[in-house]
Amino acid sequence: MRTTAARTAVALTAGLLLAGTAWPAQAAPAAATVLPRTNCGAAAAGARTDAAQEPDTAAVGKAAQKLSFKVASQLPIGLWSPATLTLRTPVDKGTVRLDVSSRGFSTDSVAVQRYEPGSHRWVDLNTKPGGGSWPHHGVFTFPLTAKASAARPYSVALRLQDLDRPGTLTVAASAKDGHGHTYRAHGRTATATRPQVTVAGWKKGTALVRGGAAQPFTVTVKNTTNRSYPALTTAWYAYGEAKGHALTTKDLVLQQYRSGRGWQTVPLLANGCDPGLGAVLKAADRPLAPGGTAVVRLRLSVAATAPREVNTAESGVTVATGDQSFYSRQLPFAIRARG
Repeated sequence: MRTTAARTAVALTAGLLLAGTAWPAQAAPAAATVLPRTNCGAAAAGARTDAAQEPDTAAVGKAAQKLSFKVASQLPIGLWSPATLTLRTPVDKGTVRLDVSSRGFSTDSVAVQRYEPGSHRWVDLNTKPGGGSWPHHGVFTFPLTAKASAARPYSVALRLQDLDRPGTLTVAASAKDGHGHTYRAHGRTATATRPQVTVAGWKKGTALVRGGAAQPFTVTVKNTTNRSYPALTTAWYAYGEAKGHALTTKDLVLQQYRSGRGWQTVPLLANGCDPGLGAVLKAADRPLAPGGTAVVRLRLSVAATAPREVNTAESGVTVATGDQSFYSRQLPFAIRARG
């Protein structure tokens, strides 16, 4: 018998990668897309590379600084945030090192990549995991050779992402030049943040009646960060099983309110790994700008034909930008017979 945590983890794969992955943002599958049959109950996947436009490599820091480092002031969860490292001294088969310290989340949930102009790709840095189950210090390194000087600085484009929860991140950059010298840049601190998400209308102890009225609830996303959130989606999932019987797509009815069209039934799709089901819903028609708000109105009911053996169910919502989830909440409910 699988644990509740395992079932929930599997359910979260319904159209979205698990929170804690480092996949670049891209369009999430629509509600009519077949749910994935891979990564069943799997651990989070590692970061991958992706093609991208040329990032900004303008030099940072002062002319007198051998090594300078700059990072965005905010690291919105689910988005890559830019950083730049600039050398003003030659490096021959040297090594750049980023010592990353965190507060509020584990450094094991931090992803750092550098841009390779030759291949036009972002690649992962070499990492040294932090110690303990909740490390607050991690080390990221990469090799570098650069003919740099004060007159002709050399910059490396980097990007960072916190994959876990809000907090602060401090990066101390250093570089060994391959000739016995080590140069250090001033440490930089950024705030990891995310949009504010609230779920209204779903209380502890919520019960639905087979063949009865639907339970309305609302997911509200307010972008409290300084970056726009593209491809914003809300995923809903459910799981219920007892005595060899499980809830299927015909046993639950999920509806979304669309302005000008009223309540519309959302197609539910079975998860390929467990007797779970879910749907991915577009939360906004355009990127959610800083200060903007997106509201998703939903309601759920249980069909009269739902198996009588199943009296409780797990369900929940996640909110994501592209593939990367930045919020989740469980919404369990009981199932009652019509009185």
